[in-house]
Amino acid sequence: MKTAQCFTLVSETWSPQINGVTNTLSHLSQGLLARGHHLQIVRPAQGAEKIGLNQASARTDLRVRGMPLPGYPQLQWGLPATSALRRLWQQQLPDAVYLATEGPLGWSALRLARRMGIPVISGFHTRFDGYCNHYRLGFLQGSMASYLRWFHNHTRLTLAASHSHLRELQQLGIQPCTLLGRGVDCEQFSPAHRDPALRRSWGVAEGDLVLLHTGRLAAEKNLQLLVDAWQTLRSRQILNNISLRLVIVGDGPQRAELQRRLPGALFTGMLEGESLARAYASADIFIFPSLSETFGNVVTEAMASGLAVCAFEHAAAGQHISDRISGCLADMADEAQFIDNLTWLIADAQGRRNIRLHARHRACQLDWSQVVQRFEGYLQQAACTALPAGQLQP
Repeated sequence: MKTAQCFTLVSETWSPQINGVTNTLSHLSQGLLARGHHLQIVRPAQGAEKIGLNQASARTDLRVRGMPLPGYPQLQWGLPATSALRRLWQQQLPDAVYLATEGPLGWSALRLARRMGIPVISGFHTRFDGYCNHYRLGFLQGSMASYLRWFHNHTRLTLAASHSHLRELQQLGIQPCTLLGRGVDCEQFSPAHRDPALRRSWGVAEGDLVLLHTGRLAAEKNLQLLVDAWQTLRSRQILNNISLRLVIVGDGPQRAELQRRLPGALFTGMLEGESLARAYASADIFIFPSLSETFGNVVTEAMASGLAVCAFEHAAAGQHISDRISGCLADMADEAQFIDNLTWLIADAQGRRNIRLHARHRACQLDWSQVVQRFEGYLQQAACTALPAGQLQP
């Protein structure tokens, strides 16, 4: 029988925020609790939550102060919380710490853990250095990359989301790093949730095709290609007899601009839970033009829902889709090929049907329990090796 241990998870983002990091951390934390471990969750307070400790039998939440992220007022980063963390760890010293984000809160947790000799591993969930160019901050890209390399190289191990992401970390000079991967809940996301009434509410007839995009509507998601692809589809004669409906699920700073440029599209706003599962299953083709993902949970959610995915050969799509078998993959940044693939998916009904069946089959092999088991193993390996306490210089 395994011995229960205490682990600390530190993140600048947490539920009810909706993004890939919160989705992943939710599954990892629930999995560790189910395996009998005690968790300390350190995160910024959300909404009306109070700052401070909230203790339960197997989980202790330390909520700290946060500030809105520039350009993303609906998101925030946590402020440094060295004193609160020291009090928490003096009360119960964790066996290992996992840092999910590299902001001020993560930085303060890294410094204190090193001083106290607590083993630390990290996850690289977001390529913030790559975001700089999308927000007119290209002059900061080199400095951001240097900071991320410094941060992660001061942890014992950095976990990558996908094979392509692992290669990117190695190229960035982060070591050691290894693959964690991601799972998908194939009961929550399933073709069984297809809802004819929902399709009718979208203005979709029986034989019409629904093209779906879900995710944050932001500059780093390459949504210009979504606009270009839709406009190209409308102009191609082969599609004249095929009725298409574009549905966009999500929110973000580019929503107003996209609504202006895609006047015929339906924007649902943010969806979660049953509503999100029904939206996936009630569509036919999933369009994912992003080039900035470390994984892209929405890709495997769409596959589990039985959709034919059109994406680039990158992150989750590159790892789990076989081209023209369980989806369509374009070479990185080859936008013409991406649009041609989308055209083929629309025009070839039999090919699309086969892809949807294979996509569901492949997704059902991606079990979160296996990911949690690997995550637990990495934490336990770190905990087994004592560290000398010492100062960590900025």
